[in-house]
Amino acid sequence: MATGAIGVKVARGAGERATGVWLRRFAWAVVVYNVLVIVWGAVVRATGSGAGCGNHWPLCNGQMVPLNPRVATVIEFTHRMMSGGTLVLIVALVVWVFRGTVEKHLARSFAIAGLVLTLNEALLGALLVKLGLTATSTSPLRPPMLALHLSNTLLLLGALALTAHFLGRKTTMLRGAVRFEHKASAIVGLLAAMAIGVTGSLAALGDTLFPSTSLRSALAADFSSSAEWLVRLRILHPASAVVAGVFILWLLWRAVFTARDVEHRELGLWLAGLLGFQFLLGGLDVLLRAPVWMQVLHLGGADAFWCVLVVLTAGVTMLTKAPLRSV
Repeated sequence: MATGAIGVKVARGAGERATGVWLRRFAWAVVVYNVLVIVWGAVVRATGSGAGCGNHWPLCNGQMVPLNPRVATVIEFTHRMMSGGTLVLIVALVVWVFRGTVEKHLARSFAIAGLVLTLNEALLGALLVKLGLTATSTSPLRPPMLALHLSNTLLLLGALALTAHFLGRKTTMLRGAVRFEHKASAIVGLLAAMAIGVTGSLAALGDTLFPSTSLRSALAADFSSSAEWLVRLRILHPASAVVAGVFILWLLWRAVFTARDVEHRELGLWLAGLLGFQFLLGGLDVLLRAPVWMQVLHLGGADAFWCVLVVLTAGVTMLTKAPLRSV
């Protein structure tokens, strides 16, 4: 039996604990599935397959299931089917979270946020298709729409990761019973980290639409006034990484050297490892002039890094005002 921050005693039997374990595992499985959907979306963009279903949505070339599809159609249609699976999984997650947690549990809030962001994701994806902002489109509207789409994607991934995180915390956290430490630093740091993802996606789009013949020509184009403006924006990606790096180093210091919780230290070490891996992939991406497989690997690593960063930030900055205690 446990006493909550609002003074409610809740008895937890073995069956309820087992259900909680499976719910937490399912929540993390939904996170992993969404990473796969995001990575496949990068394949769609990098291969120029975004127009594989024409400008039809939700139909594909006017059909429920495309007949005699081209390779681009298969790639795009697969992404749409995977995205539809995301909605089914998140609806199931929301239902299970509400059935398996107490009232005001923070996991409920983030699960609902995940559902709302999923619906918004579908809307933004539909707009990209209907407005023709796919494949080889160089419309000036495409970069801001892509940035908005990716921002929503990162928020969705963060909401799902926090749902799983709060389902697994040793101390149940309820709305209204949470205090924040270093709130401003956390917000600025996470926004800077999001900027890394957004500018990285824009840089990848520039590499896809305006490929360079050599590393020297690519570096020259970054600072050339005659280069396409999307190409010149590539410099924002490493610049935002430097800004976010300050926050990440502070977070690592808090987690690894000052945290009393072993779990936080382990997450901090994972974050440091993923950060180093991302710098390695980023360097190889530049040297190899952004081949499709490298873009996909780099994005997958970035998504894993983002999930760990969000969870560790929550663990370090969000604490209960009155933690549960055994009685």
